[in-house]
Amino acid sequence: MNSTMVLENTPRGQDRLGRGLMWLAALGALAAFVSALAGISSAAPETLWVETWRLFGFLVFTGMFVLLALRPRKSAGVWELAFFHKAAMGVSAIFLANAEGAALAATIDAVLAVVILAAYILTRGWMSWKN
Repeated sequence: MNSTMVLENTPRGQDRLGRGLMWLAALGALAAFVSALAGISSAAPETLWVETWRLFGFLVFTGMFVLLALRPRKSAGVWELAFFHKAAMGVSAIFLANAEGAALAATIDAVLAVVILAAYILTRGWMSWKN
């Protein structure tokens, strides 16, 4: 069986659900980007660089999630990088629990890791490595 046949056998409902999850993640990342814009204008000089880095990180994740929603089986490595980052941030927050905002960020990143993993399974994202 060639990879084209396997890709065509991806159940349509599962594929739509997985893509929908990634669209939801993209909207969340875009909302975080817009929210972070306000943080830039009120950031202290000593945190301005970190806030700017964070701002563009939200935009990068928005783009990654859009790519995964549009091309779930043509994004080799993107799935794994996105999952790794969100899972690693969720785990890191356990060790940095006293850091300001760690609890909220850990919750969001852990949920995103689960969403990414679910979408990966639903859309058969691993098939991107066969193309």
